[in-house]
Amino acid sequence: MCRILVVDDEPSIGWGLREYFQDLRHEVHVTGSVESALEETTAFTPEAILLDVRLPGRDGLSALPDFRQRWGNVPVIVMTAFGDLNTAVSAVQQGAFDYLTKPFDLEQAGAALERALLSQRLLTGAPAVTAPSSPLLGTSPAMQEVFKAIALVAPTDVSVLITGETGTGKELAAQAIHRHSLRSERPFVPICLAALSPSVAESELFGHVRGAFTGATDDRPGLIELADEGTLFLDEIGDTPPALQVKLLRFLETGQYLRVGSGQLRSANVRIVAATHQRLSDQIAAGAFREDLLFRLRGFELRMPPLRERREDIKLLAQAFCAQARADQKVLGWNAEFEQALLSRQWSGNVRELRSAVEHAVILSRNGPLLPMHLPPEMDEGARPLTSSDLDLQHALQSWLANQLSASHGPVQKTDLYRDFLLATEPVLFSALLEHCRQNRAAAARMLGVDRTTLRTKLRIYGLDGESNRH
Repeated sequence: MCRILVVDDEPSIGWGLREYFQDLRHEVHVTGSVESALEETTAFTPEAILLDVRLPGRDGLSALPDFRQRWGNVPVIVMTAFGDLNTAVSAVQQGAFDYLTKPFDLEQAGAALERALLSQRLLTGAPAVTAPSSPLLGTSPAMQEVFKAIALVAPTDVSVLITGETGTGKELAAQAIHRHSLRSERPFVPICLAALSPSVAESELFGHVRGAFTGATDDRPGLIELADEGTLFLDEIGDTPPALQVKLLRFLETGQYLRVGSGQLRSANVRIVAATHQRLSDQIAAGAFREDLLFRLRGFELRMPPLRERREDIKLLAQAFCAQARADQKVLGWNAEFEQALLSRQWSGNVRELRSAVEHAVILSRNGPLLPMHLPPEMDEGARPLTSSDLDLQHALQSWLANQLSASHGPVQKTDLYRDFLLATEPVLFSALLEHCRQNRAAAARMLGVDRTTLRTKLRIYGLDGESNRH
């Protein structure tokens, strides 16, 4: 049992959290403002605090120093319905232990509380950074996890590997990590290794001296040197030539490098952020990428979700792209049919494709409202090349089906194949998705495209509802 302080001005949330935590035998005090929290708790010393951001009077984040002064390093779990990157960064850097975006499941709040009590310490970071609004946008649970991860890793110097499909915003995430880091006043230097030929990649990265090769008429610093004390962003790291991988690994291990054609060691203090849309494990298995280099790059891994996992962000992103495209024009908005057209598309090219489509529509609208006819033709999903993960799944399903048919001694004798298929696949799907959504069932149901009641019933059938672990 522990003592929990809940600060939230929504009565339904306060009541729900009180009932849930009291059922778990915790002592709970609920209040609706920062002022009342500080006034009413003179005889109540909380061991954990759940704190809303937007409150009448003082906002929750501004009260964190007062809470620290009164109760010391008590873990604070921030709750908000208005999550964005700056809020996440501010919350974590001011000492919040965790960050929950409304609406959340009570089980999710319970899991956060368990982690807080187990750790008995606060996550700390650098002082809050004043920066312009981030171009990373989203209110979905998937993007809240991205914001939280950026807030946690930005103040450190650890190397970051950003993974995700093409068009998901990996470079924007790298820029955000730099902007909220202690190196924010120093250079952010991007390089796309896939765009360079192997013959010039080393010179671009490490620099060269005069006479190192034909055309090298002067000494030239490389991008590592230009990024000294700042951040070097290596886009499409999976396409790094093998010979360059060896030299990049040596630099990551020692901080030293050689300009092409020189024998003089140089040093640079550079933070590396790398990105790839490829599965580097497949590259390693094929002998195209060094496993030890992956270990060096992946000090912290950040996955950018595809747009299909954050469909609730489509409208928000489209509004932002429309406003940017019409910066010097009057924005007349769009009708319901245009919005439905946006939501019905698959967006296999992710945010990049969405942005291009909105800009295309703005041009054709000629300062009028956006209509479905203004959107470019939808990409042919049937023409999209299969990824390695698609092929792995196809092969696994074909193997499973072959085993089932073989065991039935003839296809006509098998009458419950679909049921067996669901029993084999749905528990795996639900478990992985709940883990991805941090046990937020509402978010998992949205990603599945089913209502929450259907998901709850399925979880109960498969014994995944957690009820047996709660008592």
